[in-house]
Amino acid sequence: MIDWKSIKELHVNKKLEQIIGGWYGLDIFYADEQGRVQFIQQSDYPYKSPFFKLQMSQGFGHDWLEADVEKVFETFANQSQDWVEFESFFPQAYGYAHKVVVDGDVHGSIFAYPYFKDTCTSEDVEKVVKKMSECGVSEQDARNAVSKMKKFSDKEFDKMRELVGIVAEEVATFHSEISKRESRIMDLNSELSNKYRYHNLIGKSKKMQQVYHLLSKVSGSESTILIQGENGTGKEMVAKAIHYNSTRKDSVFMAVNCSAFNDNLLDSELFGHVKGSFTGAVKDKKGVFEVANGGTLFLDEIGDTSPSMQVKLLRILQEGTYMQVGATTPKKVNVRVIAATNKPLKEMIAKGEFREDLYYRINVINVALPSLKERQEDIPILMDYFIQKRCEEAGKPLKTFSKKCLEKMLDHTWPGNVRELQNEVERLVVLAGEEKTITPDMLSSRILESSEGGHLGGSHSSSGGSFLKGVNTNGSLKEALEELEILMIREGLKRCGFNKSKLAKELGISRAGLIMKVDKYGLDKRAQKRAVGE
Repeated sequence: MIDWKSIKELHVNKKLEQIIGGWYGLDIFYADEQGRVQFIQQSDYPYKSPFFKLQMSQGFGHDWLEADVEKVFETFANQSQDWVEFESFFPQAYGYAHKVVVDGDVHGSIFAYPYFKDTCTSEDVEKVVKKMSECGVSEQDARNAVSKMKKFSDKEFDKMRELVGIVAEEVATFHSEISKRESRIMDLNSELSNKYRYHNLIGKSKKMQQVYHLLSKVSGSESTILIQGENGTGKEMVAKAIHYNSTRKDSVFMAVNCSAFNDNLLDSELFGHVKGSFTGAVKDKKGVFEVANGGTLFLDEIGDTSPSMQVKLLRILQEGTYMQVGATTPKKVNVRVIAATNKPLKEMIAKGEFREDLYYRINVINVALPSLKERQEDIPILMDYFIQKRCEEAGKPLKTFSKKCLEKMLDHTWPGNVRELQNEVERLVVLAGEEKTITPDMLSSRILESSEGGHLGGSHSSSGGSFLKGVNTNGSLKEALEELEILMIREGLKRCGFNKSKLAKELGISRAGLIMKVDKYGLDKRAQKRAVGE
């Protein structure tokens, strides 16, 4: 992922932005690989174009811009050319976009906006003024802003295109060099640290980025941490990542699942016992608190502990002392505790099932892990990681997922979270045998069923009747579901102004999954326009 903040601070890019802004009155802005515009949302953004500044001052200014950016990215997806000139939300007002390509992959785009072509007539200019007025801008403000827009000849356009191309090349070069440097640093780190570093908590979604940011702050502290999340979200992996990035990384990391023992066994497991303290205690035994002295102890499923055990845990957290089973003198220990649970502890406190004082003692810092359904955009990344890892372990050539298979995987809700996804990928590698491509027929029945039936519910149930009127209810269920899916996506695209991010959120699927379906059913804008023309 490109560090756009560092990119914008590059001296050469600052200079080029000044030149393009000074010569042509254009704003240069950046969009990342997902089409998200950078920096413009800042209140002190230094606009070069009065027209662009006026546009962005309006309530719908960002929506207009996002529509233009999405249009550009759709064009890039259907052509090999590195640049595109596009007509903006305002007719006759144009912009220019240039891909940022690193190692053959598109990592974002550089935009130059706005300008007229030298073929633009006074009538065309009036259309822009009228359009802005219709959008709530005063006619005088619109006319003043439009009058400062430059009309480009072909020669001037070529010069501007060359300059923006240089900006794109500088971004790609800088990112490539930074990536090489980071890769070198990673190679030089120890294998142990490499195993649990934050970037190995895979995911680029906003929620996972928030988790990474929090972990980078808390790892160096000695505070007790509570990790909350559903089963399969990777709570122990997060605990290990915190430990191996802390000052205790050279000491031991111990993990205990509190729900795996009854109360007596857990007491002995945590605190140890002395010889003869109970039947079968034939010798002294150290507890995990003692073994983990100086290091980190991960207490998983702490919500399953009994009230009496909670009292003992509270004491060791407050005073750093504990009693072994059968002992008469306390022991002192220095352990950082990281606890985890998938249970609603606040509700348990209200019911008297969990001590409130222990809750506040373990919840000094709270790390909430999102479920996989909350970060669907991470599913393709996780799939690629798991299949590469499994193929390497099995000594098999790297396999790939077919487009249809990926689509069905994206449609599944993954109640078992990342663990379920990993198990499914490993299963698919085995079932694929010598086949290089994994196809939908290899998927588990639960995934096939959820992908075929998962779109009948959702936020559009209130309008379901109108959709069903256009669906042929004769024939197979699969064909009917596909017809309904086409209708919902087609109508949704129109309703959302072809904003795929907005529609994906409405439909409850990932943006990547929606794009695949739009492509599959031929529902892109140009296809829509041809249909209207017919």
